[in-house]
Amino acid sequence: MLTDLTSRQTLTGTAVQLDHVTRTYPDGDRTVAALDDVSLDVTAGSFTAVMGPSGSGKSTFLSCAAGLDSPTSGRVVIGGTDLSGMSPDALTRFRRQHVGFVFQGYNLVPHLTVAENVRLPMTLAGAEVDQDRLEALLASVGLEGRDGRLPGELSGGQAQRVAIARALVASPDVVFADEPTGALDAATADRILQLLRHSVHELGQTLVLVTHDPRAASYADRLVFLADGRIRDELEAPTLESVTARVLELGR
Repeated sequence: MLTDLTSRQTLTGTAVQLDHVTRTYPDGDRTVAALDDVSLDVTAGSFTAVMGPSGSGKSTFLSCAAGLDSPTSGRVVIGGTDLSGMSPDALTRFRRQHVGFVFQGYNLVPHLTVAENVRLPMTLAGAEVDQDRLEALLASVGLEGRDGRLPGELSGGQAQRVAIARALVASPDVVFADEPTGALDAATADRILQLLRHSVHELGQTLVLVTHDPRAASYADRLVFLADGRIRDELEAPTLESVTARVLELGR
């Protein structure tokens, strides 16, 4: 079981905090706010989904929350560490140790095997992964016996499972996922979402997922709606029916 794989101390309280975060970009002779004074606390050991229409600020939200981009103003705190003012090198080291990221396009290295792709965050950090732990992790995501395959030999669902295993291998404080089921068929997407829920409820992981799909959002413990760079609404314990209804209401 994945619960046996980590010695990471389970976080309590708030895992991620966005405190009055604004991110602006130049647009000709004016400035556009992709995020506009966003404040949000993400509880440790929870699954939070973020939805919004195209241009709502979802991608910018995820990039700032994960430390991939810096806010123009405000601050982001992960696991009690304020990312404000950290040097690029220090921020890179922090992300390797504390943040996992699941990309929509998988971002696997094509000439590396499944096992090598999963080990990559640890390799970059100069750390080793115990072989028993690696095999247990691959088994937990349904990839047992595939550790020697190359990404080109995998289905889309299998490639996404490699990306999830890679995000979990360092036992990060928080995993961020960017539309992780966007390119998958419904059945495969459901399996991936069940796996992500498992990582939260069985491993005590904290997960923040950005999606445009009401079905994906319904797997979360909490759903946050973004529009025009601001938080417009929230749902606790969302269901497919409640998410769909709220999307229709907000779209009016």
